[in-house]
Amino acid sequence: MIQAETLELLEWSRLCQHLSTFAATKLGSLAAVHLQPPATFTQSKQLLAQTQEAYHLETDLERGLSFEGIKDIGNSLERAALQGLLLGDNLMEIATTLAGMRRLRRKIDEREEIPTLQTLVAQVRTYPELEQEIHRCIDDRGQVADRASAKLADIRYKMKGTRDRIYQKLQNIIQRHNTAVQQQTITQRSDCFVIPVKAPQKDVIPGIVRDTSSTGATLYIEPHAIVSLGNQLRESQRQEKIEEETVLRALTAQVAEVGEDLEHLLAIATALDLAAAKAKYSLWLEANPPRFIESDSNPITLRELRHPLLVWQHKHEQGSTVVPIDVQINPSLRVIAITGPNTGGKTVTLKTLGLAALMAKVGLFIPAREPVELPWFEQILADIGDEQSLEQSLSTFSGHIRRISRIIDAISAIELDEGEREDDESLDDAEIEVRGAMVAPEDEVKLSPSLILLDEVGAGTDPAEGSALAIALLKYLANCAQLTVATTHYGELKALKYQDDRFENASVEFDEKSLKPTYRLLWGIPGRSNALAIARRLGLGEDIINEAKQRVGSFSEEINQTIAGLEQQRKRQENRAQEAEQLVGQAERFYQEVSDKAAELRERERQLRRSQEQAVNDAIAQAKGEIAKVIRQLQQGSQTAQKAQKATEALNNIAQKRLPQPEPKPPKPSYLPQVGERVRVPRLGQTAEVLSVPDDAGEVTVRFGLMKMTVPLVDIESLDGKKVEIPAKPKSPPPSSPTAPQMTTTVRTSKNTIDIRGSRVADGEREIDRAIAVATVSGSGILWIIHGKGTGRLRQGIHEFLQHHPQVERFELAPQNEGGAGVTLAYLT
Repeated sequence: MIQAETLELLEWSRLCQHLSTFAATKLGSLAAVHLQPPATFTQSKQLLAQTQEAYHLETDLERGLSFEGIKDIGNSLERAALQGLLLGDNLMEIATTLAGMRRLRRKIDEREEIPTLQTLVAQVRTYPELEQEIHRCIDDRGQVADRASAKLADIRYKMKGTRDRIYQKLQNIIQRHNTAVQQQTITQRSDCFVIPVKAPQKDVIPGIVRDTSSTGATLYIEPHAIVSLGNQLRESQRQEKIEEETVLRALTAQVAEVGEDLEHLLAIATALDLAAAKAKYSLWLEANPPRFIESDSNPITLRELRHPLLVWQHKHEQGSTVVPIDVQINPSLRVIAITGPNTGGKTVTLKTLGLAALMAKVGLFIPAREPVELPWFEQILADIGDEQSLEQSLSTFSGHIRRISRIIDAISAIELDEGEREDDESLDDAEIEVRGAMVAPEDEVKLSPSLILLDEVGAGTDPAEGSALAIALLKYLANCAQLTVATTHYGELKALKYQDDRFENASVEFDEKSLKPTYRLLWGIPGRSNALAIARRLGLGEDIINEAKQRVGSFSEEINQTIAGLEQQRKRQENRAQEAEQLVGQAERFYQEVSDKAAELRERERQLRRSQEQAVNDAIAQAKGEIAKVIRQLQQGSQTAQKAQKATEALNNIAQKRLPQPEPKPPKPSYLPQVGERVRVPRLGQTAEVLSVPDDAGEVTVRFGLMKMTVPLVDIESLDGKKVEIPAKPKSPPPSSPTAPQMTTTVRTSKNTIDIRGSRVADGEREIDRAIAVATVSGSGILWIIHGKGTGRLRQGIHEFLQHHPQVERFELAPQNEGGAGVTLAYLT
C-alpha cells in the first residue's frame, strides 16, 4: 500500500520510536510505536486538542499527569472473559490500575480548562468496591490472605499447629540422638520434614529415607514418629489450595462481570498516556501547536522548521547542528520545484515537510516558530529514495514509475462524486470544509486534499525524455492534487513558474567557496548548476572545463549568471536586514537603559518625597504635642490675661520654629533656552530639543529620541557652549509689617477712649461712629477703641469697619503696655 510505503520512506517508525520513550506505561509505549495517522479531520482535531490540554498540564503542574499503578491488564481481562483463573499478582495489577485511573480522573476533573480530557474520562468507571475486595482477599505479596474466608483461616490455623508439633518432635529426636545426626537442622525433602542422619547410624533413628546426599554419607530420614503428622499437614495443604482457588475464582468472576468497562478504562488510560507522551515530546522538541487552515485562502506558514529526527540525532547522538528551513506557500500554488546541487538538502526538505504534515495529523506539535499553519492533508504520499536519503536506499527509474503510478491511483480513489458526498453522513461540516473542493462544479477543477512528495522526478532515464515526463507529471498533479513538492536537476522545470502561476521555484543554497551546502531553502530563485565550478575547484583540467562550457552553451551560462546575480542581490538584502535588525536591537537596548534610569530617578524622587512627608509629619506631631502641653498649662489654675499672653507667645514660637519657611523664587537667568531650540545636556551626553519654557522651579522639559525628561536649567547649555547663569539674589531690607506697632505721643484720655467690650459687632460699629464724630468735633486726631481679646471676632469686625470708614486714615493695635491686641488705635483724618 502506497501510504504504508510513504510512512517507511519518511522514517515515521523512527519518530514513533522516539515518541514512545516519553510514555509512562507499557501500553502507552506500544501505542506510540504503532501510531498511525487518523483517517478523518475530526479525529485529528480531537487528538490535537488532547495534546494541547496535556501540554498545558505538563507546563502548569509540578509533575504533570501521574500514571503510577496503571498496568497492562489486557491479558488478565482476556483470561477472565474465557473463564480462566486469575492469580493474586494479576488481581493486584487490576486493583492498582483501578486506583491509578481514579487518581487520573480526579486530577483531570479538578481542572477547568481541559474539556477534551474531561470528556474522555467522563464515562470511565473505576469500581472502588472491586478494588477493595481484591485488597481484602489478596495481600501485598500477591498471596491469598487469611481474611479472605473463615474456612481458609481455620485451615491455616490447624496447619500451624500441626507444623509446630512436627518441629517439636523432630527437635526431641535430634537432642536424643545428636551423635547420629549429621547436622542439627530440620529440612524438607519431597514435602516431608526430614533429619540429616549419618549413613552408618541410620538404624539409630528409624524412619523413611526420603533423600541421600551426593556422597552417600548423609541420609535424609523422616522418622516414623511424625509420618502421621506429615500426612495430616499435606492434607491440610491440599485443602488450603482448594480454598485459595475458590477465593481466586470468585474474584475472577467479579472481574469478568465488568470486563468490558475495564477494557474501556484501559483504552482511556492508554489514550491519556499517549497524549501526555505527545505533549512531553513536543515540549522536548521546543515545538508549537499547528493550526489547520483552509487551503484555498490561507498560506502555508512553517518558519524555522526543523527535521525532528535530525533534532534527536543532534541532541542524543552528537550529530550536526540542525539548519531550519522557512516554508511559506501561497494558497494559489500547486507545485513547488526544488533545485540545487547534490547533498544540498533537497531530500531532507521533502522529508521534513512530510513529517510535519504527519505530526499535525496525529496531534503532535511541529518544531517550527509560531505561527504554525498548514492544511489538513487526507493523504501524504511520497516517492523518495536516492543515494542521499536518510536510509541510504537506492531506486531505479522503473521503481519510481511504479510508485508514482500507485500515488496517482491513490489520489484518484479518494475523489468522491456529489452523490457519495451527500450520502456520507459521517463527514461533518468542518471536515468537508478542510478537505477542500473535492466536489466542484463541472467548470471547476477537482483537487485531492493530498500532499505529494517526489524526489528527483523523472530521473534515471534519458534526460530529454525524463524532463518531458517530469513536466507532464507535474502539470497533471497541479490539476489533481492540493500540493506537490518535487526535487529535480532538470533545468526545464525551472521555467514552469513563468508559464503557469500555480508553479513556484525554490532552491537549496550552496557555498562555492567552501564547496559545501548550507542546507538553507531559498524561495523564488531556482538553483544553479554548480558542476563546472565544483569540478574546477577540485582540480579538473581547465581544457576539460572550457570544452564542457562550450557544450553547455552560452544560454545556459547566461541563466547561471542571472541566477548568480539574483543570489548576490538576495545576500545583500539579507545583510542589510541583519544590519537593520542590529540597529533596532541597539535602539531597544538604549531605550531600555534610559527607561531604567528614568524609573530609578522616579523611584528616588518618590523615596525623597516620602522622607520629606515623614519629616513634616513628625514635626507636626511634635508641634501638636508642644501645643497640647501649652494648652494643659493654660487650663491649670485660674485664667488670666498674663497667662493667655504667655501662651500666645509660646504658640508663636512653636509656629516659627516648626513651620517650614517659604523658599525664595530663583531669579531669572541671563540666558534662557527657547521652545524648539536644540540644546546640549552634558550630564546625559545627549543633544535634546526644548519642549517647554522654564517653570518657577527652574526646570525645562526636553526630548531626545523617544524619551522626554525634565532637567534643571543648570544642566543645559547651548550648542555653541553658552551656559545658563543664574545671578545671585540681591539682599533686600526686611519689609516693615503694616500692623507693626508704632510709638505715638498722643495722650490717652477719657474723651478719646471708647470701651465696647461685650458688645456685638453692629452695636460696636454704631458706638465707634458716634465716637469718631465727637473726636472730630473736639479736634482729637486719634481714637482708642477697647474691644478686648476674647475670640477675636469683635476685633476682626471692628477692623473691617474701620478699613472702609471715610474718616479713618489708618489703624493699628496698641502697644503691649497699652493693651496690645485688646486695643485698637484709629487715626482720624
